[in-house]
Amino acid sequence: MDLVETTAYVKHHLALAGRSDTLFSDDALVVIQQASRGLPQEVNNLAVQALVATFVKDKSIVDESAKMAVLEVVEQ
Repeated sequence: MDLVETTAYVKHHLALAGRSDTLFSDDALVVIQQASRGLPQEVNNLAVQALVATFVKDKSIVDESAKMAVLEVVEQ
């Protein structure tokens, strides 16, 4: 998937979970798309990891700091 498709994919899954608010910043979605190479299962895994990192930091949106946590996981 490209960036547009990945963004739509994440938003679709959030909508299925009952969330219509913004949970991922645009830059976080870019990193998720690039790190996952657009593979749906990898998008899922990275999105969940980013959400957990956001929760741990007591934030309400996946942003730059959670994005960096995702990159650390990908590099391991």
